[in-house]
Amino acid sequence: MNWITGTLGSSIGKKLMMAVTGFSFCGFLAAHLAGNLTIYGGKDAFNGYAEHLHALGPLLTVAELGLLTLFLIHVITGLILFLQNLKARPVRYAVNKTAGGRTLGSATMPYTGVLILAFIVFHLLNFHFVDKTDTTIFNIVSEAFSNTGCVVIYILAMVVAAIHVSHGFWSAFQTVGANHPKYMPAIRAVGIAFAVAIGIGFGFLPIYIFLLA
Repeated sequence: MNWITGTLGSSIGKKLMMAVTGFSFCGFLAAHLAGNLTIYGGKDAFNGYAEHLHALGPLLTVAELGLLTLFLIHVITGLILFLQNLKARPVRYAVNKTAGGRTLGSATMPYTGVLILAFIVFHLLNFHFVDKTDTTIFNIVSEAFSNTGCVVIYILAMVVAAIHVSHGFWSAFQTVGANHPKYMPAIRAVGIAFAVAIGIGFGFLPIYIFLLA
């Protein structure tokens, strides 16, 4: 028990928690996108997908609570690591270079993370914590994305999410030890491809609904 506590309390342990929860969210994003793509099949297909999820009953509730737990671990751990890094280097370097593989994603991880957190709250308020009486999820989505401002917010949020995932994906592999020079270029390429797929996949949905409205 002391070993577990010591490991999770260390910087390496926190990074491992970030990696594990990050992998979980990548899996969730892929599954969530696959489900949302049913909207291209029309109103009945999308409503059928939503009804299938709600038919899971308690299992869906357990999955949502598990996802919430992983999310809280990811956010809190990321915040702790960010504050620890600031404390370790309170004075910024005079010159901010991009050498050593530094990318837009790696340089902005804490900030894109905060923006994603704000977007998730916005998303839940628009689609989860709403009155679903005498309506369908398709109608709720259609009404939300008939608003130009809402569409713009979602598109920008997906750009931010793609930037975050582009670094987080390969960084998680590196954290768990899969950082061999032979494999990392391929992992980086897959990470970028996955991030682009997430950004475009989710980002085009509000545009499609807006054009239908």
